[in-house]
Amino acid sequence: MDFTLTPEQSAFKAAARDFLDKEVVPHRAAWDRREAVDTDLLPKLGELGFFGLTIPEEYGGLGGDYITYCLGMEELGRADSSVRGIVSVSMGLFGKIVLAHGTEEQKRRWLPGIAAGTSLGCFALTEPDNGSDPSNLKTRAVRDGTDWLLTGSKIFITNGTWADVAVVFARTGGDGARGVSAFLVPTDAPGFERREIHGKLGLRGQATAELSFDRVRVPADALVGSEGQGFSIAMQSLDKGRVSVGAGCTGIIQGCLDAMVSYTTERRQFGRPLAGFQLIQDMIAEVSVDADCARLLTWRAADLIERGAPVAVAASKAKLFASEQAVKAANLAIQAFGGYGYIDEYPVQKYMRDARVMTLYEGTTQIQKLLIGRAETGVSAFV
Repeated sequence: MDFTLTPEQSAFKAAARDFLDKEVVPHRAAWDRREAVDTDLLPKLGELGFFGLTIPEEYGGLGGDYITYCLGMEELGRADSSVRGIVSVSMGLFGKIVLAHGTEEQKRRWLPGIAAGTSLGCFALTEPDNGSDPSNLKTRAVRDGTDWLLTGSKIFITNGTWADVAVVFARTGGDGARGVSAFLVPTDAPGFERREIHGKLGLRGQATAELSFDRVRVPADALVGSEGQGFSIAMQSLDKGRVSVGAGCTGIIQGCLDAMVSYTTERRQFGRPLAGFQLIQDMIAEVSVDADCARLLTWRAADLIERGAPVAVAASKAKLFASEQAVKAANLAIQAFGGYGYIDEYPVQKYMRDARVMTLYEGTTQIQKLLIGRAETGVSAFV
């Protein structure tokens, strides 16, 4: 595999970094404190192409490849993981589901706004009693003539209070995975209620919500794919979503490295720069190696997607390694900063808080290990 960036990929990476350094980095601490990103940013991200990565030009996107997608997610993770989450869920989960499984009418209705950043989507799978076990979700969709009526609740839904449309996974049949279907539900539909969750440890700038559905009526053409295909759609989407998380975590690791190098080369103790002490260089070296390893694992998964090869295990490995090492990198960065790393004037404490949730969502670290272990042994560890 040749991972030398093309001129187009290098140009996008440089443009993305320049834009984010001007439009996001100076504001991320304020957004974090007030628990809300300035949503005026979103169309600007759309203009630069962040929301249109991998969406074909005919639907308003850039039609880019998955390595370019990873470059964008890495730069967003370096700048502010809250912004990355907004983009990754709207375009990466919602948009790719519509692109892969939607009808032509669904694509033309929803994808241009998603690609432009003028509309947002969300991915409504997790429920209060079902996180790592979505095959047993309780939200139901029952037929009423040619329509469907949705009743139930979801929790920890990124973009939940900002989204214009949700892909909602609901039970249309019997127990288990085969009874789950997916629906495109406008968030202004009667009976659709949203409540934002405040007081999060990290990712404070993005809207995370609890959703409830009280006999929300949607037409038959809101169904995505076939009836009973919802669980499969969700799992395929999460495989690709884990690549996005891996890239975003790589950005966190890189951001920690950049901050450590900048601070320790300028800060002096005992008459010399902190970077002149061996134990400081030891920490920097660890973070540098982890950044490269996370990036390569993520790019390998992206390459598999590009070639149409199975990606589930590679995506789990990228997500597992990158998320765990992002937590480690942020911890080492705080240590290198000393007391200054503990206050929000510097970015490393935010990297720590944002990194921590990466080991939980889109499949916990433990779930990734079970998936990898099952792939290696052929034996399921699930009870």
